[in-house]
Amino acid sequence: MAAGPNTVKLLSPAKLNLMLHIVGRRSDGYHELQTLFQLLDYGDTMDFEATDSPELNVNCAGLELPPQQNLAYRAAHLLQQHSQCRRGASIKWQKQLPSGGGLGGGSSNAATTLLALNRLWDLHLSLDELAALGQQLGADVPVFVRGHSAWAEGIGEKLVPVELPERWYVVIKPACQVSTAEVFANEQLTRNTPTIKMATVFAQGGHNDCEMVVRQMYPAVDKALIWLNKFSQAKLTGTGACVFADFANKQQANTVIRQLPDSWQGFIAKGVNLSPVHAALA
Repeated sequence: MAAGPNTVKLLSPAKLNLMLHIVGRRSDGYHELQTLFQLLDYGDTMDFEATDSPELNVNCAGLELPPQQNLAYRAAHLLQQHSQCRRGASIKWQKQLPSGGGLGGGSSNAATTLLALNRLWDLHLSLDELAALGQQLGADVPVFVRGHSAWAEGIGEKLVPVELPERWYVVIKPACQVSTAEVFANEQLTRNTPTIKMATVFAQGGHNDCEMVVRQMYPAVDKALIWLNKFSQAKLTGTGACVFADFANKQQANTVIRQLPDSWQGFIAKGVNLSPVHAALA
């Protein structure tokens, strides 16, 4: 963490859904789920500077969105309103995590913004308060706010921290963007998987209910899963385009990523239990 009294630089991490079971559908349209969140040591590096004027200046290279659609801007604005803070901030970062990839990039950026500005603005809000604010921005934001790999239920907001074994991951992004809304609207999506105990997942594993639908809707994802499955069991993360497989060490992961076809993006990352943001701010 590079920091001064008014500045901080933080790694806003990606996540993987090691499994994703959809167990029901609520009357408000949200889906009830069970999932296992694995945080990674890879993500977007974000620079924050607190200012004495209330303006919020948010600049993300590689993400062309108006401020009102940028989750980091929305997080800063929401925190300002909630705390009635009269200070502002300059937030800059280069986008590394692909949009529509299922890696939680936007949610992670929002959570990192809440955590960074809570520190820089001296607000002293609790993690419970910040997570509640984050939930207003998206279902995946609270796990990044709380900053620990976790078992999740509900719409993803009921979190139990877990200690996952250290593994290395190869993550591939085929040349497509997956629409979460379209996946959840698909009539073929399984919505009634029986609930399962967390201990059963650790003993037997789980699956991703979205994978079959995404493979049918996006042939590029299907091809990436087939290719990666040659090296280790490949899975889809969340509802996004990214697929992943785990390996025992960095050397094995590097061997696979070096063979990646030129038409796909990819990276390797280590699974971590504690978010790099929390490690830096501790």
